[in-house]
Amino acid sequence: MDTDLSARLDELQMAGPDMLIDSYEQYNHQESEVVNISPDDGSEEQTEALPRADDFEAMKRHVLVDLPDTEPEAETYHTWHIEKWRTLSRREHGPVFECGGHPWRVLFFPYGNQVDCASFYLEHGFENDPPPDWYACVQFALVLWNPNDPTLYRTHTATHRFNAKEGDWGFTRFVELRKAFHQPWEEGSRLLVENDEAKLTAYVRIIKDPTGVLWHNFEGYDSKKETGMVGLKNQGATCYLNSLLQSLYFTNLFRKAVYQIPTEQEATRSNSAWTLQRLFYRLQKDKFAVSTNELTASFGWDTRQIFEQQDVQELSRILMEVLEKKMKGTPAERTLPELFVGKTKTYISCINVDFESSRIEEFWDIQLNVRGNKNLHESFMDYIQVETLEGENKYDAGQPYGLQDARKGVIFESFPPVLHLQLKRFEYDINRDAMMKVNDRHEFPEEFDASLYLSDEARAASTEPWDYQLHGVLVHSGDFNAGHYYAFLKPAKDGFFYKFDDDRVTRSTMKEVLEENFGGEYANVANGGLGQRQPYMRGYSTKRSMNAYMLVYIRKSRLDQVLLDVTESDIPSHIEARISEEQAELARKKKEREEAHLYMNIGLITERTFQAHHGFDLTSYDLEQTDPASAQIHRLLRTTKVGEFANTVAKELGLGPDQLRFWVMVGRQNKTNRPDQPIREADITMEEAMNKYGSRGRPFYLWAENGTKGDDGKVSWPDATPAAGGNVPILVFLKYFDVKAQSLSGIGHVYVKKFDKVQEIAPQINKLMHWDPNTPILLFEEIKFSMIEAMKPKQTFQQSEIQDGDIICFQQNIPDLDASTITYTDARQYYDYLLNRIPVSFYPKPGTEGESFVLPLSKKMTYDQFSQKVGEYLKVDPTHIRFATISATNNKIKMWLKRGMNYNLQQILQSQFSSYGGYATHRGDALYFEVLETSLADYETKKIMKVIWLSDGISKEEPLEILVAKNGLISDLIGGIAKKLSLDEQTARNVRVLEVHGGKIHKELMEDFNVVGVNEFTTLYAEKIPDEELNASEDDRFIYCYHFDKEANKPHGVPFKFLLKTGEPLRETKERISKRTGIKGKLLQQIKFALVSRAPYGKPRYIEDDDVLSDLIQDGDDMLGLDHVNKARNFWGRAEGMFIR
Repeated sequence: MDTDLSARLDELQMAGPDMLIDSYEQYNHQESEVVNISPDDGSEEQTEALPRADDFEAMKRHVLVDLPDTEPEAETYHTWHIEKWRTLSRREHGPVFECGGHPWRVLFFPYGNQVDCASFYLEHGFENDPPPDWYACVQFALVLWNPNDPTLYRTHTATHRFNAKEGDWGFTRFVELRKAFHQPWEEGSRLLVENDEAKLTAYVRIIKDPTGVLWHNFEGYDSKKETGMVGLKNQGATCYLNSLLQSLYFTNLFRKAVYQIPTEQEATRSNSAWTLQRLFYRLQKDKFAVSTNELTASFGWDTRQIFEQQDVQELSRILMEVLEKKMKGTPAERTLPELFVGKTKTYISCINVDFESSRIEEFWDIQLNVRGNKNLHESFMDYIQVETLEGENKYDAGQPYGLQDARKGVIFESFPPVLHLQLKRFEYDINRDAMMKVNDRHEFPEEFDASLYLSDEARAASTEPWDYQLHGVLVHSGDFNAGHYYAFLKPAKDGFFYKFDDDRVTRSTMKEVLEENFGGEYANVANGGLGQRQPYMRGYSTKRSMNAYMLVYIRKSRLDQVLLDVTESDIPSHIEARISEEQAELARKKKEREEAHLYMNIGLITERTFQAHHGFDLTSYDLEQTDPASAQIHRLLRTTKVGEFANTVAKELGLGPDQLRFWVMVGRQNKTNRPDQPIREADITMEEAMNKYGSRGRPFYLWAENGTKGDDGKVSWPDATPAAGGNVPILVFLKYFDVKAQSLSGIGHVYVKKFDKVQEIAPQINKLMHWDPNTPILLFEEIKFSMIEAMKPKQTFQQSEIQDGDIICFQQNIPDLDASTITYTDARQYYDYLLNRIPVSFYPKPGTEGESFVLPLSKKMTYDQFSQKVGEYLKVDPTHIRFATISATNNKIKMWLKRGMNYNLQQILQSQFSSYGGYATHRGDALYFEVLETSLADYETKKIMKVIWLSDGISKEEPLEILVAKNGLISDLIGGIAKKLSLDEQTARNVRVLEVHGGKIHKELMEDFNVVGVNEFTTLYAEKIPDEELNASEDDRFIYCYHFDKEANKPHGVPFKFLLKTGEPLRETKERISKRTGIKGKLLQQIKFALVSRAPYGKPRYIEDDDVLSDLIQDGDDMLGLDHVNKARNFWGRAEGMFIR
């Protein structure tokens, strides 16, 4: 072997790359999982004198550099003297040494691990497998050096988390064999490996792992095992929701309050309170990450909401509103306000006189500016900054004080036990006309004193300290258009912070919680450098894109109250019971799947099934199993005997074991399924019976025949004995069409003789129905769905082609029947109805009250006929109902139907009944309905006027639909509005209607204006005329106002008519505009005012607070424009706002 290795080494010296070792398996077939790292072949620049390899302390300092934010636990170095290199086997181990209480050794491949380089790895030194949970975080270096000249060496360094699965880590291409053995090392005169010997020194440093996830690859990571908590699964873009839910969940008092909402009577998946209770229970109990699918479905969210990131603050507020409503009348009714609500005072306080105007407002969270503020304290001071009103900006304090110097601002009156701070990381950039993320550095403390921001009175009134402790940091990483949300939360009063990143929960350091989420510039980025690559973004940045956007602080004095233990007794018992049932069902289904190969499904039709059926054939095969008319599916072991199954079914039906036998159901060519022949072998298995009698690829269905005992107490089957002359018994099924009840039902089965006449079945029928023996009967054969034929009484059953399993329908022949009172007088007519029957869903017109319902109707029904059925269901006059088709794309009204149209229901529902001919533009299974106050005939002489009622300035809009005669006047429209809104007579007299087009008022419609003249492309607004307009003087003028965004031709919002006062400066006009519109505070301050001509391309002339509007208006064409951001714009990429059902 020595000779072979020496020869191989000589070959390596002379050979090219194609001759290098490419498979270690050709020398050693022992399998070994080795994790490889290939080092950088380039040498590092040396800026200082390098240590000798035998100066171990100096070399340790050189190769084991200090790693930031880590703390060594233990370190050592160990040298292995490698001798007779050429004689070594292909895989060698160095001596075992100890570091940090763990055994270590070096794994050595002298001729490489499938490469032309020597390979060295550090691995654990356990004789057998290490303990399953064993791990060590190690920083290490391996130094191969010449013992005759320690200045010649090769080093490699690495860090790795060693564990039971990854027990070795190192360097596959540690050193090229050609260079080590045959070339002077590093331009020196000696070889790295001389005389077949070298030394390998391992420098090992064990690093403490306070979080338990240092250098973790998270393969097989178990959040529950490591932290005692579980995460939430991300549905697509619901990480923002996950962060908020985890924060609320670990606000224990909130969780307890959610559990107190009574949901026993509304335990449905549409109840968001119930699904939130279930989610919290699973977070508390489950071993793995929990899905939020159930919760978002209860919110009414579809795929669009799930795959679009939404505004967390808006979501939080809406969720609180929904839950607060559900908590009313429960023990938790005041929990949310007492937990999250604080108070602010907005004030204007005179400096020189004792007068103050103020109002107290509640808040659920506080929005703090990030831009321009270095830390949380500065943001709070910015929030409560005081503005001095003086000089020309004095405050009018009214009589007797008049104009006064004053201070204006906001101050806090109280803070809630749980304080939610929203950091304004997203702002509208007016220059870019887009929302942008603010990545500026903004520091927040672990604790702070909130009393600094309270009013003097509030501070003096409370002896309880206002110190707050950080318990939650919700983080956004990325930019406005793309990113990821996660949270750092502190579940326990004196515990650690944990990172909740969707389905993974890990312990965190305080640096990760604080410093890494302040934002701002990265440290040590060279001038002109690209910075660091940003997660969830394209490219690099010198600023961190991951930073806090929401902070959760808890008042230190209330920590025990807020973070109280949530015990088993707090969990609603019905939640736990329901989930336990579901888990048991899942376990049962899993077991079923695992054992599926042992079982088979058998469909069973009994006499009871047939008698409960009211349609074609013996049953309908698409019914739910809970329907008594459905064929019941039995899951049987394939080895079950036919006789055993028959005994089981007989017992269920209350029969003796000899009173039941099975018939095989077969599919006929006419698409019906009927019994074909009995199974007479009781001792064969069900699998054998299916293979013998069943059809390949079709479900196996049986009919269970009930036998009647004779006088001797025994059951005799009619076909058990030979028939004389071939007059064999035939099994037929009987159905009864009740003419008066307009219903069809299965009655049972009888046997008839092949050569008997059809009329001879009448006595059996009269006996079964308990009718007079002389009752006249009509007979029909149900051949298939579309073929029902009258039977000829004088023919034999053979001549009528009756065979086993056929169905005969009978009805009474009632000569004096009043046909006008009966829809279907003949069984054939009723069968035709069944053939054309479809379920049609009826929904109340969108925006109106009422419940949806489904009616079975014939496709051949006329408008009046199906309207009659709907009227009977709703208990209203059918002439007062109108219908509309439903768009197949957006479920909106497609077209209202006219009563006089000459179409049946099928034609109405078919897709060609639309303005687009052959395109499926509306649903074929549903209609909208509306119950009118008048008849449809009268209704069609009137016009629907759509108008928006403004009840509170321009901030509240209520869409109305008013029915007005087509030749009516605006006064009729106002009368309809007054009636619908129950306005008093005085208010109704002062209602006006404005016609608006393109966001601007087109004109004011006088009461004598004819509604025919209203343009259908305009929008009508109705409002009560403001009191100041009613009391206007002759000198006052009016101006139309509208909103625009930067450009005058980009209108938005609701325009309005406004009273101008002669000589009034704009600053005073703005206060009246605030009252008129409901726009207040900072929103009003952000508006720029301009005069805009009605001309199509008129440019805005911006005006200042001192300008007097009445002096600037040149003619009646001027409008007052309010220039401000269009809040309805789709900044978040949403077609609709956030909502929770």
